[in-house]
Amino acid sequence: MAERVASIADVPEGQVCVVECDGRSLALSNIDGEVYAIDNICTHDGGPLGEGRLRAGRVICPRHGAAFDARTGKVLTLPAVKSVRAYPVTIDGDDVLVDLEGPQG
Repeated sequence: MAERVASIADVPEGQVCVVECDGRSLALSNIDGEVYAIDNICTHDGGPLGEGRLRAGRVICPRHGAAFDARTGKVLTLPAVKSVRAYPVTIDGDDVLVDLEGPQG
């Protein structure tokens, strides 16, 4: 079941931010008006992905620069070698909903 994690205004286009969903920390990204959710923990050293930058659809970890696809969670650059999980996102009016149990993006 999807849970409300933010308002669409909380995730400006071209930005990434941190939200909580059922005790899990997520990084939300807004790419061209579409919102995506991935785990907020860099698989390299546990860095907070949601505190990084969003560049060309990639979330860049603020610690060592590992990049992950904001849509799918796939790892794109070293030093990380393992992908993070992506979650389905739905927009309902102004609400951003994330489904932690849905299929991976």
